[in-house]
Order: sequence, then structure tokens, then C-alpha cells
Amino acid sequence: MKKTGAISSLLLAVAIFAVGCGSTESANQTSTSKPPEAGAVGVKKIIVGTGTKFPNVCFIDENGKLTGYDVELVREIDQRLPDYEFEFQTMEFANLLLSLETKKIDFIAHEMEKNPEREQKYLFNKEPYVIWKTRVVVPKDNETIKSLDDLKGKRAYTTATSAAAQILENYNKANNNAINIVYSNGSANDAVNQLTQGRADATLGSDFSLPLIDPQGKLKTVGEPLVSSNVLFMFRKDEQEAQVLSDKIDEVIKQLKTDGTLTKLSNHWLGGDYTK
Repeated sequence: MKKTGAISSLLLAVAIFAVGCGSTESANQTSTSKPPEAGAVGVKKIIVGTGTKFPNVCFIDENGKLTGYDVELVREIDQRLPDYEFEFQTMEFANLLLSLETKKIDFIAHEMEKNPEREQKYLFNKEPYVIWKTRVVVPKDNETIKSLDDLKGKRAYTTATSAAAQILENYNKANNNAINIVYSNGSANDAVNQLTQGRADATLGSDFSLPLIDPQGKLKTVGEPLVSSNVLFMFRKDEQEAQVLSDKIDEVIKQLKTDGTLTKLSNHWLGGDYTK
């Protein structure tokens, strides 16, 4: 994938042999592309933080491969940026922000929604690759909860550090902690069990993500959208290298929108075109 100058036939043979003998992939750290050719210069390795528990977005498939919409999008971007080599580092969702702040990863690819609170602390690229419309989610047979106001005195399940958690926390600040927020660091589809077994009354989610975490249709979205959010990649703020990479990624995403690749990825993984 990475471009170099002329390479002697001897060095090329050695490189091919080394790739054939040493190609491995782990669940925690996987390269998005082939190793650069021998002698490559100016290729910068970028560590991309993501998770493994969001169905169809970032997960481990039946063959043990890290894949999903965000993962395959990053791989496609990597293919179009010859000056970079992207490598995934997987972890629990709640650890992503701290890993970014402590420079264990260089950017996050995990359906990160842009909101004012996050924008104060982090750098986002400008070109969204998904648009989320967040609503209240309840069990399918629930007819009493239609809005956040209906959750007063009830339990709302959410993932710590998520954009949904921020919505609930902001509501509580303005309403004397009226909602009992139940936090979890578990997988996205844990919400189905929490709600159907009565341990929580509602959660927040988007129209497109609900079928992914609830394929049996035990839950439903209700009410008007609470917020419409751009989904973007998240970087450390006030770093020149991060800004340069973010700008380059924006240009590639524009290309992917123009040539239809982004729509194809969305249709394949998310069940519809959620890129506009």
C-alpha cells in the first residue's frame, strides 16, 4: 500500500518472504493494511482506538476478525492516504477518551457524536460519516414513556462517557437529578436485557443503531429526536499533527461520498444510507 522509490530485486524478495512468514493479527491490535515495502520513508503509523462490542459498527466476527462500519471505513481511508499506516487498538468504550488523552491512541473511531461538551476538550474532523438522530428507547410494550420528562423518577440506562449519557446528565442538571441514571461499561446490546428484564425503564439510541443491538425487535424508539448529531472521528485538541491528519481524512471522506463508497458501506453495515 505504501509507495517507495526503486527497490532492488534482492530486497523485494526478502520483504515478500518476511511478510509471508510473519503476518499475524490479534484481537487487541490489528493493522488495517499490508506492511509498507522495505525501505519506505515518511510513512507515519497512526494508532486508531475502537471497540469490539458494537454490532455491525466495530465487532469481532465469527472468524475472529475485527470488522464493522467504522472499522472498514478506516481501512478504506487508510488505502487512500499513502503517507500513513493505520493500526487498530481495541478496548472498552469507556477507556477510549482516556487512551486518547494519554496518547495511547491517535484518534477514535467508534461512532463518536459531536456535542458542545466534547468539542471543548477534543478535536473533531469536519466531514461527518454518519448522522445520528437520538431518541428515547423503551420496551416494545411500553406505552407510558414518550419523552425525557416521562423518565422523571425512573431509571435510564446508558454507557459512561457516551453522548447519550451527556444528554441525560444535562437534563438532570436542569431538573434536580430527576432521572436515575444507570451506567454500564458493557456491550451495546446489554441495553436489551436491562430493559426487557425490568432493571431499567429506558435508554437513549438512534433509529439506525436500534436494529443492530436489538435484532429481535424487543425495543422501540419513541417521541421526537432529542438531538441530531454528526458522527465524526475524535482527535487530541491543539496538536498540529492531529489537525493535519484530520484535514486529510476530511478530504478522503468527501471522495468517498462523491464516488458512492460511503453510501455502500452504510447500506451494507447499517441497513440504510445514514450518511446524509
